[in-house]
Amino acid sequence: MRVSRQVWLALVLWLGLGTIALAEAQLERGTLREGWGGGIEVSLTLSGSAPWRARVLADPPRLVVDFRDTTIGTVPFAPRKRVTAVEAGAIRPGWSRVVLTLGGPYTITTAEMRVRDQATVHVALDPAGEEAFRAAALRPEPPEWTLPKDPPPPAAEGTGSLLVMLDPGHGGIDPGAQHDSLTEKDLTLAFAKELQRLLVEDGTFRVALTREDDRFVPLETRLTLAREAGADVFLSLHADAVQEGEATGATLYTLSKQATDRAARIMAAWHDRTDILAGVDLTQNDDTVAGVLMDMARVETAPRTDRLARALEIGIKAWRIDMHRHPRQAADFAVLKAPDMPSALIELGFLSSATDRANLRDAAWRARMAAAIRDGLKAWAAKDAVIRPGLRR
Repeated sequence: MRVSRQVWLALVLWLGLGTIALAEAQLERGTLREGWGGGIEVSLTLSGSAPWRARVLADPPRLVVDFRDTTIGTVPFAPRKRVTAVEAGAIRPGWSRVVLTLGGPYTITTAEMRVRDQATVHVALDPAGEEAFRAAALRPEPPEWTLPKDPPPPAAEGTGSLLVMLDPGHGGIDPGAQHDSLTEKDLTLAFAKELQRLLVEDGTFRVALTREDDRFVPLETRLTLAREAGADVFLSLHADAVQEGEATGATLYTLSKQATDRAARIMAAWHDRTDILAGVDLTQNDDTVAGVLMDMARVETAPRTDRLARALEIGIKAWRIDMHRHPRQAADFAVLKAPDMPSALIELGFLSSATDRANLRDAAWRARMAAAIRDGLKAWAAKDAVIRPGLRR
């Protein structure tokens, strides 16, 4: 039976079809071609067939190809002009991933496994508009490919009453932004640990981290870890890069209203409903009720998040740390989608900026930034303790 290209592509992308391997397959080689018209072709050859899927993700734009029951020993090919970085390795027992950081927005036009003596996964991508790319990147994970949850987070350090969950961005085979030997995943982890020590020493806070070493943690799992720890506030730490133009300085992101509406629909439809709102069991409620309950939670959380971002901005500027020309922005980041927890994403700077790279390498600058965040959190917590009881009435 001949399956149409469109049907085959849909099955591959969302059901993870593939012949179940009787023994663990190995990635033996790969090729990368950059053709006319800006296209990209990726071929990954395995010793045997295995369940797999391919999809694009955003921030930064990247192609990920996941395999079950497959060993990936080395990176299959070197970066090229349109593929700026390549990473590969295990992300969980029984799960492996190849990540291609893309030089811009792309969408998948072909994804298929060709089986002869060996099995080769072939993925073709074409340049895409930002709207089409974002729509593809925001598709929820199908249940068949949901990664197992991480174990509970380590116990929070400190004796204070306010629990802060720090989220060092990226990790493991996902390096984030890169410049020479400098990677976003290493910078954010180092800064998170420095910030944790400062917050604990203050005595106001208890602090936990979504990751304490160089490991891959899925975005949704980061919020789960925060919720399981009982976090009062969630701060995701990043150090981005821009492909075109210039950008410098720290930036604060909160979830945009439009993104909030889309997040509610996605979370209600796909996420484990016991994991959407802390202390509220949504397992017996339909999508409409779940969405209403999340909207009710956001009535309280949204203004608290706005005050959090404002307090952080004041704290950063008080320490005379340069901020982006638009210091506060809204975005559709997955780690900001918790409806019941004030959450902000802090871009410490841009690895594409020589000035910011120098700052991020400077221990004295990092200490000032950590102190600025501490002061912002303390100011927010003091005001929140006064205002929040009134919101509940």
